[in-house]
Amino acid sequence: MIYDNQNKTITTKRLVLRLFRKSDAVAVTKLCNNYNLYKNTLYLPYPYAIEDALSWIEHHLDNYNANKSYEFAITDKESGELYGAVALSNNKKFNNGEIAYWIGEEFWGNGYATEAAQAIVQFAFDEKQYHKVFARYFNSNPASGRVIQKLGMKREGILIDQVRKENRYEDLVHYGIINSIE
Repeated sequence: MIYDNQNKTITTKRLVLRLFRKSDAVAVTKLCNNYNLYKNTLYLPYPYAIEDALSWIEHHLDNYNANKSYEFAITDKESGELYGAVALSNNKKFNNGEIAYWIGEEFWGNGYATEAAQAIVQFAFDEKQYHKVFARYFNSNPASGRVIQKLGMKREGILIDQVRKENRYEDLVHYGIINSIE
């Protein structure tokens, strides 16, 4: 993982994580207006419109500069194609943050979420000096759980019927990892 503070990018073997631009809104809308993505995410609306993308992207730079949250576009290192997003919140009071991600369905199964999430955890620990990073996923989405496990996170518990989605309740599985080199 190579972090470029000036350009606000993280480069991995296959990916460049960069801030979203307004010009990404069409691609974000295309990827996010997908029922299978919606049903596995906590906050994405469905249907997903261009206005949703624009209002989501609008505050990314301010949040980044204020060290409130870091929202990166997951893009192909060679072509620049947008695959998804990875985000890290910053809870300064407790020196931790939550990682979250989504990948467009057409790109599922290629390891992009894992590669991007590994880079974000390293960013959190090495660059931002977090004590802990945590993640949550729907129990009904084991693929997301596998990504989290590959990060070395440990299961901390399950919040039963924590979220209501489409008139049913979902369990939220919590995982976390402590910075071992503080």
